[in-house]
Formats: sequence, C-alpha cells, structure tokens
Amino acid sequence: MLAIRRFTLLCAVVAAAPALRAELPAPADRPEEWLLAFVDVETTGLVPGHHEMIDIGVILADLEGEEIDRLFLRIMPEHPERTSPEAAAVNGFAVERWNELGALRPADAAERLLAFHRRHAGGKRIVMVAHNSQFDAAFLDHFMRSVGRSRNDIYYYYVLDIPSMAWSLGLRLLHGQRLAAHFEVPDEPRTALEHTGITGADLNLRLYRRLLETGNGRRAGETPEAR
Repeated sequence: MLAIRRFTLLCAVVAAAPALRAELPAPADRPEEWLLAFVDVETTGLVPGHHEMIDIGVILADLEGEEIDRLFLRIMPEHPERTSPEAAAVNGFAVERWNELGALRPADAAERLLAFHRRHAGGKRIVMVAHNSQFDAAFLDHFMRSVGRSRNDIYYYYVLDIPSMAWSLGLRLLHGQRLAAHFEVPDEPRTALEHTGITGADLNLRLYRRLLETGNGRRAGETPEAR
C-alpha cells in the first residue's frame, strides 16, 4: 500500500511538472518580466568564506542593457587581518581608509543591497551577470549567509558569465582588459585607489552591450571580418 501511495505521488508530481514550468515565463517569451544585475565585487583575497567582500557594485538593466539604476557599497570585513597583500594592491583596501570612506557593517550593507533590489524588482526576476561569475557569486553567497540572508533573496538561481558569452562567439579571451581592447570600449581603472566594484560592474555592462551587438550581427548574416 505504501509503495502504491509513493507511486501515485510521483505520478502527480510528474504530471504537474509542465504546469509548474508554464508558470515561469522564459526571458525570450516575456522579457519585460526579467532584469539583469551586472555585479562586481572586491575582496580581501581569493578564498570565499575565509576572505571577505569589501565592496560591491550593482547596475540593474533590462535585457537589452538599458540601465535602470546603480548601487555601490563599501563593506568593513569582520576579519581584515586576513587580507592578502595581492588583494590590497588591486583594490586599495585598508581599515583606516575604509573607515574614512564610510564603509558599512556587513548587516547594514546587506539591508541596503536588499532594499535596492526590492525597490526596482516589482515582482520581476533578476539574473546576476558577472565577469568570472563563479568568483563573484561565491563571495556574495558567503556574504549574505554570514548575515543570515541568502543570495536567492535577490537573484534568480542562474548566473550569466561575460567571458562565456564571448567564448561562444569564438573569442578565446578571459580577462576584462583584453575583452575591452577587443571591443574598443573604455576599460575600468586599474589603479588601486580607483578600482572598485562599480567600475567593474560598469565594464561588464559595456561588454554585454557589445556582445549583444556582435551576436545580433552574426544572426543577421554579418561576417566576423565586417567588424
């Protein structure tokens, strides 16, 4: 009898699956119900869970890359003593400087981040877009969980990756600087005092727009040599 009940339940779930999928309109079908969040983070090192986020830049846009709003937050890490010299050389992190620049406590930064997305989402789903998305998503996940929240409170569970988009077009380039040069778009600042999450997010958005143009050109029959 128990086996029959389990089989009946499984059949019900399988039968309901198409209906459940139908409730989630694809971005291609209902683009107005989706947003993109171009995200970049700076950290105290390379190991999520040991090193921490010390700033985050977010630019919200529609699926065509039209900007809606942007947010930049500096965050004071709980363990600044773990900062690697290499990371500090890239982003200029120092406790004294972060205090002077008004860095937020992690819990306050998380609430600001949540409020920003709630203000603009309006029931829409938001997909995170990043450069080396595994890195940014892992640090954001650890950050949100450290304050009792979840990355899923903000974003849909898929994450888009800028280098992967370029790779699919035949561009075997990984670094943002190389991609910026290829597409002839302004690079972000590379000096520690100017290199932040919002400059990285802005570069991600510029690259996404050019990738869209390139992809649309290919679909229209334009040859790669034409660019």
